[in-house]
Amino acid sequence: MKKNIKKIFIEKLPVFYKSILNKILNIPKKECVYFDTKTISDGHHKITYRNIPMIRCPFDYVMYQIIINEIKPDLIIEIGTNFGGTTLYLADIMDKLEHGTIHSIDIVRKTTKVTEQHPRIKLFMDGWEKYDITQTNKFSKILVIEDGSHMYESSLGALNKFSPIVSIGSYYIVEDGIINELGLKREYHGGPIRAINDFLKTNNNFIIDKTYCDMFGKNATFNVMGYLKKTK
Repeated sequence: MKKNIKKIFIEKLPVFYKSILNKILNIPKKECVYFDTKTISDGHHKITYRNIPMIRCPFDYVMYQIIINEIKPDLIIEIGTNFGGTTLYLADIMDKLEHGTIHSIDIVRKTTKVTEQHPRIKLFMDGWEKYDITQTNKFSKILVIEDGSHMYESSLGALNKFSPIVSIGSYYIVEDGIINELGLKREYHGGPIRAINDFLKTNNNFIIDKTYCDMFGKNATFNVMGYLKKTK
């Protein structure tokens, strides 16, 4: 019951108040503009890159290419390949820079040949826990994007394992803290945001970079509090 009431508040009330405002302002229905976290969440499941499912919030889609062009990483570690749309997107950006490699990690192979055959992409299908961290020793600038199960335990475990190899000035991006806003916090045991909060309690060499978290509005990103920049 409590969960259903919360879902109504999240999904229905903004629509109700917006519709009243539109009537007060006498805005024709066909001219009305309305979107929120729920509509963006629904739409992001339809995002593709080169016809491959990407499942990416458009805000973050844009910000990733800004970060890659800024950092010019030697290595991107992507935890959570899924269909490989994002993996291919990142690799194509690296192609434009003529620099960089991607290690993409998952446990189930869903990728197509176009992703698998890209020369900058190397796939690892044994999960992040079994990834051999010594494979990163030859790289200087390292960026990590964590898009795994989003469970608190997994998010925190990956943070603890991979954060030490992130280069100073680069990022560890924790994806999908938006699940709390979508009313799924309990299902994910507090999810990525709880993991970020606990991680930062004992790691003062990272900060939450508001440049990206707040670019389109306060935490207008699916990676809520998730753009962690290594400063020391």
